[in-house]
Amino acid sequence: MRLWMVLAAVGGLFSVAFGAFGAHGVADPKLQGWLRTGAEYGLAHCLAVFACALVFQMGGTRATLAAPLFLLGVVVFSGSLYAMALGGPRWFGAITPIGGLMFLAGWATLAWAASGVRQA
Repeated sequence: MRLWMVLAAVGGLFSVAFGAFGAHGVADPKLQGWLRTGAEYGLAHCLAVFACALVFQMGGTRATLAAPLFLLGVVVFSGSLYAMALGGPRWFGAITPIGGLMFLAGWATLAWAASGVRQA
């Protein structure tokens, strides 16, 4: 779980950096929107990895399955938006929803993990 948390912290750093770049370094509103969306979803799902660590510590060991789904979702969803905003091919937009599906799978897995936590 430590590795996932380190990767989530790095992802959070990149989310803030790309969000700031979108807000201050890009004039095109469409590109700004892609960067903002990528940053918002990326940051939210990097924080979700820390929620996975909390659920894991509470006894929900299946949370270790959710963390990589969230992080892969950030790479695919946010990464494809960042890439397009930085001049990458527009077909990257076709893979963005795959990252969204990874986010959904991560949340479903985290809910499954949390349902196994024993109450004190």
